[in-house]
Amino acid sequence: MAATYLPTLKQLQYLVALKDHGHFGRAAEACFVTQSTLSAGLRELETLIGVTLVERTRRVVRFTPLGEQIASKARIVLREAEELGDLARAAGRPLSGEMRLSVIPTIAPFLLPRILPRLRRDYPDLKLFLREEPSGPACEALHNGRTDCVLLALPYACGEVTVLELFDDRLFLAFPEGEMPAGIATVQPEDIDQTRLLLLEDGHCLKEHALAACNRTELRAEATMLGTSLHTMVQMVDNGLGMTMLPKIALDAGILDHTNVVARPLDPSAPVRTLALVWRRASPRERDFHLLGEVLKAAA
Repeated sequence: MAATYLPTLKQLQYLVALKDHGHFGRAAEACFVTQSTLSAGLRELETLIGVTLVERTRRVVRFTPLGEQIASKARIVLREAEELGDLARAAGRPLSGEMRLSVIPTIAPFLLPRILPRLRRDYPDLKLFLREEPSGPACEALHNGRTDCVLLALPYACGEVTVLELFDDRLFLAFPEGEMPAGIATVQPEDIDQTRLLLLEDGHCLKEHALAACNRTELRAEATMLGTSLHTMVQMVDNGLGMTMLPKIALDAGILDHTNVVARPLDPSAPVRTLALVWRRASPRERDFHLLGEVLKAAA
């Protein structure tokens, strides 16, 4: 019987890294090897299976059609191999070993400082790697196996995932002191001046949540979308450039400290965003993710 030669996980890792980065040098850095080592490993893979996977030129790395297919399959194989290790960890101590968590930018700076000390104290064997990125790239990273779970805000379509809802995060209208009537307890959507509404740029789901909470389709066209972060938005409001929407966790974290910005909650009937932890279905680390969810709930 003829011997069967199978690609190694290391070769598949090199291939996926090159697909992700589109550059031999950056792919090698991501794999913690030299560029010559990565290049040699890919040539061995091509020799092993007898086909060209990558067309190499001085300026461009271009995958062949078959190379695209094999890179996609390699990503699945690597993810399954990682889950073998996850199975072993899940059978041992809870929340131990490495875990990669992606968090969206409208949550990370406000909630992580409250949970990280507790995680270090209660789960010292957990090595948590954090990525801050918008919902779209975070969900893509989850399905591609680059991250293990994602902390995001619903509603958001993240694909075929398990969802653990944590808590509601009410939205507030933030405006320069004196701009709205004194004594106002809650803000009605129709009272918002859409010509002065400042929102985060496209790619941030909070923008969609804020527009849904306003329940006014004309805001989608007329709102000025400028900010790249909530801290930037607050500085713009503090300088009289308009008003914006802020989630409660940002207010609780003191984002308005040392400003002349006032915040009032939207009417209770307005939609809210819900913070949630999501992960790939049937993940062997589901128990760990539920424990992490409990820590997040306690922090709130």
